[in-house]
Amino acid sequence: MTIERKPARPKKCRVATCRASFVPAKPFQTWCSPDCAVAIIRQRQDKQRKSFAQRERREIKVRKEKLKTRADHLREAQAAVNEYVRLRDAHLPCISCDSMPNDNDLMTGSRWDAGHYRSVGACPELRFEPLNIHRQCVKCNRNLSGNAVEYRIRLVPRIGAEKVAWLEGLHPPCKYTLEEIKAIKAKYRAMTRELKKGEAA
Repeated sequence: MTIERKPARPKKCRVATCRASFVPAKPFQTWCSPDCAVAIIRQRQDKQRKSFAQRERREIKVRKEKLKTRADHLREAQAAVNEYVRLRDAHLPCISCDSMPNDNDLMTGSRWDAGHYRSVGACPELRFEPLNIHRQCVKCNRNLSGNAVEYRIRLVPRIGAEKVAWLEGLHPPCKYTLEEIKAIKAKYRAMTRELKKGEAA
């Protein structure tokens, strides 16, 4: 007794640029022609190469992360806080001289730093405190060493005399753990993303 096989149902070619209808010679066949079979093989090879490259990049990133020193993590956390501050204050004048950004500055972020009122050297406890950091032009921050007198004059109306007095007061020593530093970096990167989303909306 012979069993009759059901005729194969037509399929659509898996190649996105083809999608022709065909009757497969084998159940697993997903291509309509030898050219399309070659195209599928190449797609699979490309996918495998990309997957391998992604895995390799992840492994390199993990290795680099392990090689980072505490100072490296501190720098990255400070960079994340500074980026947030520059974006937060994007439409405000320099905290020390009232210079305003032009359109080109807003697009490139040039000429602007995130300047500390109380420097990291003088008060490391406030290095990540956003009340202590404001957008400042390069001239005031770098060439005039922070332009502290003018900074204070404009800081009082911006955040209030009480908060300025708090900044100028004594602060308990703070030795951040590695996990705390990483958390600060992650927090401010997330806050920066939220600000960017708000501006894009």
